[in-house]
Amino acid sequence: MNRFANLYMQLDATTSTNAKQDAMVAYFGDVAPRDAAWAVYFLAGGRPRQLVATKTLRRLALEASGLPEWLFEESYQAVGDLAETIALLLPSTSDDALTPGLAAWVEDRLLPLRGLDAGEAIARLRPWLAELDRPAQFVCIKLITGSFRVGVSKLSVTRALSELSQVDAKRIAQRLVGYTDLSARPDADSFARLIASSDGDDARSDTDIGQPYPFFLAHPLQIPLDDFDAQIGPPSSYLIEWKWDGIRAQIVKRDGRIWIWSRGEELITDRFPELASLHACIPDGSVIDGEIVVWIDDRVGAFGVLQQRIGRKSITAAILDKAPVVLIAYDLLERDGRDLRGESQFARRLALEDVHARCGSGRLRLSPLLTGDDWPSIARQQSEARALGVEGVMLKGRDARYGVGRTKDAGVWWKWKIDPYTIDAVLIYAQRGHGRRASLYSDFTFAVWDRDPSTGERALVPFAKAYSGLTDAEMRRVDAVVRRTTIEKFGPVRSVTPTLVFELGFEGISASKRHKSGVAVRFPRMLRWREDKAIDDADTLTTLRGWVGSS
Repeated sequence: MNRFANLYMQLDATTSTNAKQDAMVAYFGDVAPRDAAWAVYFLAGGRPRQLVATKTLRRLALEASGLPEWLFEESYQAVGDLAETIALLLPSTSDDALTPGLAAWVEDRLLPLRGLDAGEAIARLRPWLAELDRPAQFVCIKLITGSFRVGVSKLSVTRALSELSQVDAKRIAQRLVGYTDLSARPDADSFARLIASSDGDDARSDTDIGQPYPFFLAHPLQIPLDDFDAQIGPPSSYLIEWKWDGIRAQIVKRDGRIWIWSRGEELITDRFPELASLHACIPDGSVIDGEIVVWIDDRVGAFGVLQQRIGRKSITAAILDKAPVVLIAYDLLERDGRDLRGESQFARRLALEDVHARCGSGRLRLSPLLTGDDWPSIARQQSEARALGVEGVMLKGRDARYGVGRTKDAGVWWKWKIDPYTIDAVLIYAQRGHGRRASLYSDFTFAVWDRDPSTGERALVPFAKAYSGLTDAEMRRVDAVVRRTTIEKFGPVRSVTPTLVFELGFEGISASKRHKSGVAVRFPRMLRWREDKAIDDADTLTTLRGWVGSS
């Protein structure tokens, strides 16, 4: 465990992609395959659900340190991270020889903690954690709480494994699909399969026949329209289509069976039975890339309606009727069992059009192409995106191959999104942040004006939380105002005298019965601090409600 924690500290201490990759290659090549298997799982984004309740870990820290509860809470607020706070309070060791490897820790110690009562969990954890140095204690507690994160992408892990094994990175990426599903526990054999030579490994086994390909991702296009020709070339260099607002997915049809995978590498076939019915018309040996969207009255429905189907364990007839879906197809990655990713975007599009025409099902729709002689004509179409229920347009190089992740090695996809909704709102609550902002009040709740139904007077109604968008200098200034104007404290949250107005941006809005405001917004963030505005100048809930149904 200490060695894995040391890798974590190396990865956390640098922003250099090459340094991160070198550290992972050295670790994977030096530890036992069983430990490497679990390390890949965690670094690639795998997280078992919480193993021990947070209140149990707090109790462990209080008993081990002898601190009163109020002092622990003050320490936690100052540090800003529960795992770091607990690690600073526990006794530790510096003897690496005392602790087993990562796999033994996870399999023999951590996973069996789930379901134990608090007393038994503490009795086991206290001597085990004392075997670790402080970084390893921190990492271990992160694993226990299910909140382990580290600054490496799955693509970086893929490239490290490729360098270690000398196997093509695209092949490694495909083997990693589904690897973070804990139903198949990482072990020495699974790690060996990840890095095995690709010679003689082209035939699919029964266990991986339904695997999708790694998804190719787009880069945001954030340059002035006047610079498009100079920086990305003319519209004729691209296939241009709408950027759909749904769930990115691949439909895999092989060996007479069908699988539907989300971009998050989750198998979602059972959640979309109407798409599974495409089994009857999609040719065997096909992989289609596209977007699952709600389709009502011959147009895309709101993403909020689609959310009603996400995470449900059972799909009822009522849900199928209320939120019918289609797959809008925009790429064909495999045909007749042949990998098409190395072919051009244009060639793959022609093949997709043929498969779509042969299928003939309304559940499989072809993403239409947009045309225009110049970028201003494309921009005029892009400006209509919100009215059509889409997020903007996609520009896909006609000659682009289908790459892995967000890379330009194979060509390029650009996503050109419409401007966000914007509204001026008042800061009414604040909470301390985490990490480097743990000592600052940086997580804010915002409100807009409405009429109190009982008195008819204006009142501020909370509708969104945001924590990103300000510079460090601005955040320190806001923190000072929060401390000066605090009215009440509710645990870590402060209620403040309304004095500050911010322009917020968000991607979409929908009606919500769960929120006091009656609306829910997607991806809210602070665009700028409106120091030129008084709180009376902030917007109203009527404005927000007027946008419901337009996104």
